[in-house]
Amino acid sequence: MARPTRLTRPSVVVVGSVNVDFVVRVTQLPRPGTTVTGGSFERHGGGKGANAAVAAARAGAAVRFVGAVGDDDLGAWQSAELASEGIDVSALTRIAGSHTGVALIAVDPVGENQIAVASGANAALDGTIVQRALRAVKPAAGAICLLGFEIGDDALIGAAAWAERHGVRIVANPAPARRIPEALLALRPILTPNAAEAMALTRDASEEAAAWALHEASGAPVLVTSGTHGVLVVDGSAARRLRAFPVVAVDTTGAGDVFNGALAAALSQGEGLDSAIRWAMAAAALSTTVRGARSAPTGSAVREFLRSA
Repeated sequence: MARPTRLTRPSVVVVGSVNVDFVVRVTQLPRPGTTVTGGSFERHGGGKGANAAVAAARAGAAVRFVGAVGDDDLGAWQSAELASEGIDVSALTRIAGSHTGVALIAVDPVGENQIAVASGANAALDGTIVQRALRAVKPAAGAICLLGFEIGDDALIGAAAWAERHGVRIVANPAPARRIPEALLALRPILTPNAAEAMALTRDASEEAAAWALHEASGAPVLVTSGTHGVLVVDGSAARRLRAFPVVAVDTTGAGDVFNGALAAALSQGEGLDSAIRWAMAAAALSTTVRGARSAPTGSAVREFLRSA
């Protein structure tokens, strides 16, 4: 097993989920009550938090990951795989008697997918574990705390409290969509839902109305990702849309996670908001040209892509 990297001053702290993705590639996505046969099978590391942590590390950030896996072979595999990316996994807790989170994913030939998740150890991650993991962490100047919603509110609030104490900016990806805790909103996180999640969170009929509602609730920038339609940004008095980079996608699984990890890395490196969003969009676009949820590109690949865009 790879030895965990221990970073005393991380530039990105990710608090979120770890899953193992079991992927079946099919000619078409199954409809309710139907079976599609003849697919091919793959196994990849996944989980929105872990995927984002890998994206941030490949973008050049010093990353500490806080999460939970089971005491099974999948958990040991994921710990070693994340450590091999240079991520500090010393706070990746193994929960006795629990299984590592798993996701069952069907992907069609154009890269669209359906996903079902069994949370396992992710559901056991709580504020006590998070606070203990972060107690001695001294973040680097300009550090970012990235939160994902595949873990419980108690864990999110524990991480947010640590970020507030250290003056660390928070990026929160409310996926899957559920009510955002008031204690988190009060800390003015940058929110990064996709269009469907934004509308589900606010019950608005359009992504722009939803973005404005979230901005009013948080008082901070809201970035609504919309795949090939780019990113809608609400930050202050106006809304603007940044256009997506055209690529030939083969698998969109994890593209949103790559966006969030790359965004956190760029912000931690001192990039302005629009520059960081453009970097994250490029990273996400490149990730869709490769199969698997951990398909984040390296920083050098993103730079080369942006030079030619």
